[in-house]
Amino acid sequence: MGLRTVAVFSDADAGAMHVQMADDAVHIGGAAPSESYLRGDAIIAAARATGAQAVHPGYGFLSENPDFVEAVEAAGLTFIGPSARAIRAMGLKDAAKALMDEAGVPVVPGYHGADQSDEVLTRAAEEIGYPVLIKAVAGGGGKGMRLVEDPKDFADALASARGEAKTAFGNPDVLIEKFVTNPRHIEVQVFGDGTSAVHLFERDCSLQRRHQKVIEEAPAPGMTGEMRAAMGGAAVKAAEAIGYRGAGTIEFIVDGSGPLRTDGFWFMEMNTRLQVEHPVTEAITGVDLVEWQIRVAAGEPIPLAQEDLAIHGHAFEARLYAEDVEKGFLPATGRLGALEFPEGVRADTGVRAGDVISPHYDPMISKVIVHGATRDIALRQLSRALRETKVAGTVTNLAFLAALSEHEGFRRGEVDTGLIGRDIEGLAAVPQATAQEVAVAAMVALGLDGAPGRFDGFSLWAPMARRVALRHRGEEQEVRVEVRGPGEIALRVGETDTAARWQGGAWRLDGRAMPAHHADGQRITVFGAVAQVFDVIDPLERAAEAGSGDVIEAPMPGLVKLLTAEAGQAVTAGQRLAVLEAMKMEHGLVAPRDGIVAEVLVTEGAQVEAGAPLIRLEGEE
Repeated sequence: MGLRTVAVFSDADAGAMHVQMADDAVHIGGAAPSESYLRGDAIIAAARATGAQAVHPGYGFLSENPDFVEAVEAAGLTFIGPSARAIRAMGLKDAAKALMDEAGVPVVPGYHGADQSDEVLTRAAEEIGYPVLIKAVAGGGGKGMRLVEDPKDFADALASARGEAKTAFGNPDVLIEKFVTNPRHIEVQVFGDGTSAVHLFERDCSLQRRHQKVIEEAPAPGMTGEMRAAMGGAAVKAAEAIGYRGAGTIEFIVDGSGPLRTDGFWFMEMNTRLQVEHPVTEAITGVDLVEWQIRVAAGEPIPLAQEDLAIHGHAFEARLYAEDVEKGFLPATGRLGALEFPEGVRADTGVRAGDVISPHYDPMISKVIVHGATRDIALRQLSRALRETKVAGTVTNLAFLAALSEHEGFRRGEVDTGLIGRDIEGLAAVPQATAQEVAVAAMVALGLDGAPGRFDGFSLWAPMARRVALRHRGEEQEVRVEVRGPGEIALRVGETDTAARWQGGAWRLDGRAMPAHHADGQRITVFGAVAQVFDVIDPLERAAEAGSGDVIEAPMPGLVKLLTAEAGQAVTAGQRLAVLEAMKMEHGLVAPRDGIVAEVLVTEGAQVEAGAPLIRLEGEE
């Protein structure tokens, strides 16, 4: 479009990808969002200092902050997004639902009142009928949201939701909604010019964990023409009711217990910004939504009329995160040793190999987007793309995403928000490393993975066979490696023999090409069906035996938000003793067993590193 761009960055992002891609860049503060990306004054000052005309708010932080919009406009700049009035109209879920009800848009039964007392909210939940959802009125992204299925859990869930909402949005108020037992999450992309609006069809975002989207697709499986017209019409009506300008999303909860029906969908909320999953809409419509945003913000009309918009093929987006699936999807940190995506895939990412996933921001690494002529073709492309993506240096959800893309129910289009929860054991299971993958790690550890040399494996006064100790998924494995000649190596993993031969300029193990791999110090990643990580064990520096499990440690870097444990206190297994805030989420830390608290090793408000001891229990007799 011939536009120049200015990036703003924090201390943590000085070398970030977006900074290097922009024409100019301005430092705006410290690593904490409150010191940088949430400082509207600093962002506006950067825009004015560089001669910028407009501000694009991205996906989060200030993108739905009406005060920021007003400040941008007061500075003589253009905000690329909706008006402050439209954001306020949809910013509080309770007020938005009342507005949608007046506009004739179906809404979910629930309590959206101003009285936030425990008694009123408890009574409302009972009247609505369990299960219910507690949701932050100013929320989004699953923060400040709790599902309550049993009345006895309501009080704790309410306190937790309020605390997280206060941290994330500065507003502890919540609403209570009926939870649809077989829900699908289908949202409609809308685009307005301040007076009229169009919709760019729907996206199905039902595959979620902890109320956060995992894989999105467009169009929605099982969608009929009649249902699409009803949902699209309701979405346009919602956008026009608030004079919406720019890109936005109307989110609906849909009854997924049977075929989609026009009386089985309800307004949930509106996101008054561009969505992270917008690429699937771009893929099926051929529309560049960011270009549309800029053109409409510049005063141009909506580029296409409703009748000119059409669906072409099917698209999927998978969200690749630095997170530990086996530990309940805990966010992770680390330096990316390798990051590669296969050909033919759209990868929207803000990081590169060598970059650090920090504890300060969302741990998303990339969005992996594919498009195909049919849903089956697109899904096969997604599975291939995920299997061929290479990430090393931090734990990720890549294997989980690949397993999800191959889930039989998902392949049939039988999607609802509970699918992941029902099948989490199978989806989270990581295949054991094969003997060939262990053998590759051993060859890399000994420096034998390159072109063979005349004296490979030779050591004076020692046999040509060596043993390599590796640690994989907490277990030690020993590999016997014998160099039998240039280009010929015999390896024994347990009771399995593997032969490595140099053929045609590459190593082949048992006749198969050696899988790609990455080494970073003593850590080796082998890219097979899933990435398998091995640590080389130095026989002279074996780690001490693990402790007794009496110490509760921080599972990730974060802020100690709450401490409920006191020295001398008797606790029971599963009892919450502390709350750690990290990457915009709260994580409860519980007692691993019944016992007595011996000492509390931190204070509330302390910033701790991963593995830091927080609470120690008295030893068991």
